[in-house]
Amino acid sequence: MKLNTLRPSPGATRKRKRVGCGTGSGHGKTSTRGHKGAGQHSAPRKDARYEGGQMPFYRKLPKRGFTNYTRVRYEVVNVGDLAAAARENKVTPDLLRQAGLIRRDWPVKVLGVGGVAAPLAVTAHGFSASARAKIEQAGGKVEILK
Repeated sequence: MKLNTLRPSPGATRKRKRVGCGTGSGHGKTSTRGHKGAGQHSAPRKDARYEGGQMPFYRKLPKRGFTNYTRVRYEVVNVGDLAAAARENKVTPDLLRQAGLIRRDWPVKVLGVGGVAAPLAVTAHGFSASARAKIEQAGGKVEILK
């Protein structure tokens, strides 16, 4: 068997429907598009929201909510996970990224879930009050990046 001899199984494929090839083809004249209306042309179709001219459903619904475009989004790390990324008792956003604790290039905030066993010097963009207290209680230092 060679690649140039491969064929689909009998009955697995059909011939292409040749529309517009005269009345004898069975698909001549209007080419299976019917009479009149926008559907007879090859122009772009209306998008899925169009409902024939009546007020679309998405416009009947009230607008809700608000998007705060000045919001700062943080990558979050818990205090209990810091030991996994520590090198020489130091933790930085770069070390957290190498350890796989954060993925995006967003500011890093440390939250207070878990405990700290060793004194760590932690550098991040933000700390919760409980995280700061746990790090300092273990003898570590907290440094806030701008």
